[in-house]
Amino acid sequence: MLRLNPNVAELPPYNAGMNIAVARNRTGLTDIAALASNENPHGCSPDVATALAQLDPSRYADPACTALRNALGKKLDIATSRIVVGNGSEEMIAAVCRAVLRPFSTVMTVSPGFGLHEIEARANGAKVVKVSMTEDLKFDIEALIDALRKKPSIFFLSSPSNPVGPALDRDGLSRLIAATPRETLLVLDEAYFEFCDAKTPDGLQLLSGSGISHVVLRTFSKAYGLAGLRVGYATASDERLAQAISSAKTPFNVNAAAQLAAVAALGDEGWMRHSVAKVTAERDRMAHKVHSLRLFAPESQTNFLFIDAGCDSATAFDHFLSHGIIVKPWKEPGFETFIRVTIGLPIDNDRFLDALRLLKAKHPEARTA
Repeated sequence: MLRLNPNVAELPPYNAGMNIAVARNRTGLTDIAALASNENPHGCSPDVATALAQLDPSRYADPACTALRNALGKKLDIATSRIVVGNGSEEMIAAVCRAVLRPFSTVMTVSPGFGLHEIEARANGAKVVKVSMTEDLKFDIEALIDALRKKPSIFFLSSPSNPVGPALDRDGLSRLIAATPRETLLVLDEAYFEFCDAKTPDGLQLLSGSGISHVVLRTFSKAYGLAGLRVGYATASDERLAQAISSAKTPFNVNAAAQLAAVAALGDEGWMRHSVAKVTAERDRMAHKVHSLRLFAPESQTNFLFIDAGCDSATAFDHFLSHGIIVKPWKEPGFETFIRVTIGLPIDNDRFLDALRLLKAKHPEARTA
């Protein structure tokens, strides 16, 4: 019998959001509000379509992503030799694990957390240690500092948190940076950085000059509206680390369309900021409405809310789907009553709130705000 790699064979499945086509087939409904995968409801900059008209699909993409890395280097004011571009930031997570981990390494992350921080670590034979957030779902700085004393090989830290929503303040992030051992690689996942308020520190700037090995992850999937093209990037603390991450990814990993689109999106920052402003205004409106139902939803600095639905998340998922709304049911142990809902267009957000009121009526025992 064929022997499979046990590290991969035993991995938990990734909790992906349901596809619109699948939802239509399952429900028989045509009008579906896709609020599970944190996509930008306003799409992407019109400049992206103009750029894609130049695409020659018969030619391989630039394997070095030169134009995009140059644009990112100018925007971020860092050397392009420290930038690695990936097929979504998810590929960067996998490449970091391949570049750093050895069998029986330890990876530390936060719970609840982004599934790939665990999945990619375990795929590379690492042990994963999860540090729980506080009861009110804030970062437990003291517990994280205590766990860092054991010198994990990698510390995956998502700020703003996915799936919970809050971002570390300057003091909290500074304390964690100071507590990170020289033997540990701090991977700061800032996939939702563009949705943060002005009080949230820029991790890339705060880590500059810290003296610790670090990677900052960002993506074009969320604020820039390029989820379908899959392009994200990593900025490394030094060229040696960037080269190791680059060597761990596949060649021609970012397709030509994604590279053209990302460069165009970067060139239209005004569109992105305007789009983000509309999303965050809706996020705050939705949060107020959820709290008015006396449901628990932590503060969010992202384009989603993490809500305790008061019942099993699978039951909540089915309820919303019956109303033509896709949400993400959270399945992580200890958080099985939570759902994550993307901030969509106002009309879809109102549909969600109406369905949430009906769900709350069925489960009045839900955790209150």
